[in-house]
Amino acid sequence: MGLFKRNPFGHILFLKKWLIRIAGVLTHQRYRGFNQLQIEGSEILRNLPDTNVLFISNHQTYFADVVAMFHVFNAALKGREDNIKNVGYLWNPKLNLYYVAAKETMQEGFLPRILAYAGAITVERTWRAKGQDVKRDVNPNDTENIKLALEDGWVITFPQGTTRSFKPVRKGTAHIIMQHKPIVVPIVIDGFRRSFDRKGLFVKKKGILQTMEIKEPLQFDYENETIEQIVEKIEYAIEQHPSFLKVIPQEALEEQKSLDRERQWKY
Repeated sequence: MGLFKRNPFGHILFLKKWLIRIAGVLTHQRYRGFNQLQIEGSEILRNLPDTNVLFISNHQTYFADVVAMFHVFNAALKGREDNIKNVGYLWNPKLNLYYVAAKETMQEGFLPRILAYAGAITVERTWRAKGQDVKRDVNPNDTENIKLALEDGWVITFPQGTTRSFKPVRKGTAHIIMQHKPIVVPIVIDGFRRSFDRKGLFVKKKGILQTMEIKEPLQFDYENETIEQIVEKIEYAIEQHPSFLKVIPQEALEEQKSLDRERQWKY
């Protein structure tokens, strides 16, 4: 790899590699030390192609979720079986790994801007900005950037567009699936909301079991399924369909309500 070789977004891969290495070493104990990360399905990652893969997941913090996925993906590709033992798996990390993030989130301070270089595809949310509800058209540059990222590698997205549980899946993800027909891999996470602050930058509580379940790729009938049907399939796959409200523990519901009240107070 040339010293100044760049990815399609102009990021120097040599710098990106060292950023992932350093960030990985600094964050490893968050998932294997202060807290423990239980992983299921890492073998699925090893059977995926190198490009045009879209990961869809529920979302609990701004950054801790996606950092954990960087650990898990690289560990699995280096032969780890449902674990992230020995952070040496990040010596040669997967550099064509991207994640979709709100532009305003990635511009809030120096650290988010650094993390953005590790692989963020920043998009303008069409429904919310600076804590207020808005309504604006999709920026065509955002969809083009997601297309470029899929053509180059793997993309992680959080189709609800929020860290709040059981919020509706945005139709934009379904449109991306219909247009680019990627391999779509669902991921279900838990425990991150209890472990970290809202942004996922600081450990809030130790001794928490975090979980990450990687599921088999979804199958779609592109000729007959509607956008609404794809949205519903995504909701079930990431266990965020309203029907799941009946089976989650009451204490988790109460914790979510408490977090929602805290966020409303801040705004």
